[in-house]
Amino acid sequence: MMKMDPELNVYGDPIEPCSFSPVTGFFRDGHCNTCKEDQGSHTVCAVMNEEFLAFSKYVGNDLSTPMPAYGFDGLKAGDSWCLCAGRFLQAHDEGCAPTVNLHATHQRALEIVPLEVLEQYAVQE
Repeated sequence: MMKMDPELNVYGDPIEPCSFSPVTGFFRDGHCNTCKEDQGSHTVCAVMNEEFLAFSKYVGNDLSTPMPAYGFDGLKAGDSWCLCAGRFLQAHDEGCAPTVNLHATHQRALEIVPLEVLEQYAVQE
């Protein structure tokens, strides 16, 4: 059985929800929670934009095309989604990273993406 890591965000506070519509997260619980079985580290709560969705499709992870067989309607600009930390860092390196909800981003993201990088993309509240 998978054991969820502590539900803490990048600031060490209780993690906030990322999205229930569409429902996101490795556990499909609306949060960017993770565990050792989450090989992709789906820990960054990102707000999609057209540029990032196009980039993700280009590098082989099409998040915008609906896949009804999996109950997936496809993402559009403005949707929040738990991204793999490595994909976020790749998008940052390519200059097309989406904005991030840091209060909903799991602290394990910091193993891959430095806090200073995440903070550059913080959603303005």
